[in-house]
Amino acid sequence: MSTECRYCPLHRKDAFVTLSKEELEFMQKFKVGELTVDPGTTILMEGSNAPQLYTVLSGMGLRDKILSNGERQVVNFVMPGDFLGLQASMLGEMGHSVEARTNMRLCVFNRSDFWNFFKNHPNRAFDITWLAAVEEHFLGETLATVGQRSALQAVAWALVKLFERGMTLGLVTNNTMSMPYSQRDLANALGLSLVHTNKTLGKLRNQQLASWSDQVLQINDLDSLADLALITRSVPKKRPLM
Repeated sequence: MSTECRYCPLHRKDAFVTLSKEELEFMQKFKVGELTVDPGTTILMEGSNAPQLYTVLSGMGLRDKILSNGERQVVNFVMPGDFLGLQASMLGEMGHSVEARTNMRLCVFNRSDFWNFFKNHPNRAFDITWLAAVEEHFLGETLATVGQRSALQAVAWALVKLFERGMTLGLVTNNTMSMPYSQRDLANALGLSLVHTNKTLGKLRNQQLASWSDQVLQINDLDSLADLALITRSVPKKRPLM
């Protein structure tokens, strides 16, 4: 059965801004249903003009792009609360694909209603703009990481970012979090070879800062790992939830 917006489990998470009763009622009207997908399912295809927008209710995936030479670039990792399909709404087609890495449950919205959304609900439209700005900022930070951080610093940076996001979503228990990605995914996202990434993860494990095996990430000292990654930790800003 479809989850009513007022009972959405994500509203109880620390990651998100609290919505008013009126905003919840509007989102319920905007929502047309839910979609459940299996691991490996392509939710949005690069180059497609998808008629739907999605909010991730549960599960994890990733955004990736295929280059003209056939190589694959991981753009970002998808977690609960992420809003998918905005690019196609603004630019006419997706510039990357979105693939499920676990079972995922998605709230579905019709793209045809999107412009009325902007016209009649400016506060919610600002939230979408905020999400787009955060995505741009993250990509800029990723580019800086690829260009200026060492391999050890880059891997530490990625693990800290994923772990901090998991903490706000209630996905971390006893310093561990399920991370259903491969080392190849991480290597690809950071512009590293698989061998280099594996060796770097081994260094972090030997330093007893972090370990990642059997799709479980354990971070023993998040502050020290953040220091290594050249990250100044702060209280995460709450995100709008569509």
